[in-house]
Amino acid sequence: MMLKHFLAAVLLLLTACLTPARAQILPLLDQNPPSLRWYQVRTPHFQVLYPAGFSAQAQLTARRLEQVYAPVSASLEREPRPLTVILQTQTTIGNGFATVLPRRSEFYTTPPQDPFLTGTLDWLDQLAIHEFRHIVQYDKGLQGITKLAYSLFGNGALSTATIGMPDWFFEGDAVGTETLLTRSGRGRIPNFDISLRANLLAGRRFNYSKAVGGSYRDNVPNHYVLGYFLTTNLKRTIGPAAWSQVLNRYYRFPVYPFSFSNSLRRTAGVRVEDLYARTMSEVDSIWRAQQQGLQLTEATSYPVAADPKIFTQYRYPQYVTDSTVLAVKTGLGDISQIVLLNKQGQEKKVFVQGLVNNPEMLSVGGGRACWLEFRYDARWGQRVYSEIRVLDLASGQLTHLTRRSRYTAAALSSDGQRLVAVRSDSAYQNRLVVLDARSGQEQRVLPNPTNDLYIQPRWLPDHRTVAAVLLKSGAKH
Repeated sequence: MMLKHFLAAVLLLLTACLTPARAQILPLLDQNPPSLRWYQVRTPHFQVLYPAGFSAQAQLTARRLEQVYAPVSASLEREPRPLTVILQTQTTIGNGFATVLPRRSEFYTTPPQDPFLTGTLDWLDQLAIHEFRHIVQYDKGLQGITKLAYSLFGNGALSTATIGMPDWFFEGDAVGTETLLTRSGRGRIPNFDISLRANLLAGRRFNYSKAVGGSYRDNVPNHYVLGYFLTTNLKRTIGPAAWSQVLNRYYRFPVYPFSFSNSLRRTAGVRVEDLYARTMSEVDSIWRAQQQGLQLTEATSYPVAADPKIFTQYRYPQYVTDSTVLAVKTGLGDISQIVLLNKQGQEKKVFVQGLVNNPEMLSVGGGRACWLEFRYDARWGQRVYSEIRVLDLASGQLTHLTRRSRYTAAALSSDGQRLVAVRSDSAYQNRLVVLDARSGQEQRVLPNPTNDLYIQPRWLPDHRTVAAVLLKSGAKH
């Protein structure tokens, strides 16, 4: 028996040598400027590393991590080992990741404007719950043959033991945890499940293989959405610790094909395909019942010439004239681009954008369009700026209105003379600012003494008033 376990552990090591660590596609090895001074906050379970100027937020984050340590661990019945958390403040990308090679979690601290992410939670609080749940998932593996492999070969073997676990479990379970333990979370954001809801209500229910593997023809929701509904369904039918029992069986011997699906079947009495079918049937029924009471708003139709056999989206439309709109066209047959549409179904390609930050912030005014693009520092990969681009729709001239800036949202006034923007600095301070749309100079900075987050600001037709969503004290106003 010991020989069998040793051989299995060696197999895990060999696989580790050929398999990258499970992590999101983020700059894991990119550097910060060496002039950046780093400090730390230590708690019983965490070491929080942060750069100069971020002390207050680092203290709050360390306190929040300790507060969620037990609740986030509870349903998987595993309290993880002490963890290092790194707060990356030089980037304007709002994200985070957890990995075991080397074992740590990193939070990218700029709050995003993305409606897929922006609920009513403070951004760092959401990261604390979501990313720490990934660490709990990893440390759950310290049992059975996986623990033996870890004892012999370290975190590489622990990472490899997760290779048989589908991505939808990792991310769906984390999304479910952030939703369960807070008053927000992505599970409560309508934009989060909009693609799945649209597919089911339109009668497009894909089989499990397609839902997991994706498609080059249809719009298949990502593994965050799929996983949230699958993991939540099992918790509701079996109990909060359902996935703990599945992982107990899986991690005892995870090196054979279909080990995760078999562990689910032997623990919960249901195959992965059956869990998927049951979940889709339940949410389909719920959403169809909700749809019955909806009063649809009248809309203006703009016919498009997209191939009906290939999924294509026209999003974030902005009026240019009474009969034409500018929109972002994306799809499985097109790269993201700005197009001009009219009511006769004619379409004109206007511009192909770069690395767009928040495409939903496309704005039009005075014959001009503006949006935000990321720009990476030439030397320091962790330093990522977010700059405003302005396009003259008549001449096609593109202006780099700001450089080395940190704007996360921007919108033109209807006369094209001014911009309203959200500026988020490296100290987690958020400001609503007004800029000259020709020079890019800041004309006014609105006071924000309580450091509330402004989301999706827009000018009203009088060119003097701005409307924005305000995230304040755990609620949107």
